[in-house]
Amino acid sequence: MKTKIILVLTILLFVIPQSVCAQKKPFVPKDFIVPDTLQNEHFRIRMLTVNDVVKDYDAVMSSIEHLNKMYPIYNWPSKDLTLEQDLIDLGWHQKEFQMRKSFAYTVVSLDENEILGCLYINPTAKGDYDADIDMWVRASEVDNGLDAILFDSVKKWISEKWPFKNVAYPGREIKWDDWKSMK
Repeated sequence: MKTKIILVLTILLFVIPQSVCAQKKPFVPKDFIVPDTLQNEHFRIRMLTVNDVVKDYDAVMSSIEHLNKMYPIYNWPSKDLTLEQDLIDLGWHQKEFQMRKSFAYTVVSLDENEILGCLYINPTAKGDYDADIDMWVRASEVDNGLDAILFDSVKKWISEKWPFKNVAYPGREIKWDDWKSMK
């Protein structure tokens, strides 16, 4: 009986999580050095971590309507998102980054006092794309032109520093309905 319990626990704790998290092929090559930061005169982009939760939560919650319009197929964020739920999301993003399964970056002011937005680099099996990249800036920064600056900066960074051959920018270069129906 004790052996069966140990076997079940081993499967639940080690085998299932590895198979669920496993990708058929690595998202980025093993020898690829994942860029730490992208910085310009407007912002710094760096790995999103659980330590960012308070500032991230403020950026998200102050931009709910804007984000819902940007991401109509995700139903995110909801008005009842809690700080704890945001912490869980950030922990998941941080772990996936460490495992090189996907890469979530925060877009911060140069003095790190405010989160201005986020950047998500994810694998995709849609079409012939090898990466799906989403990004946003807080609602208060849209009229300042920061969204366009972020998009242009990220596109250049991805093409120059990342190993992807064909990148999708849903909601920007691909309409959401087309992205949703793409196989």
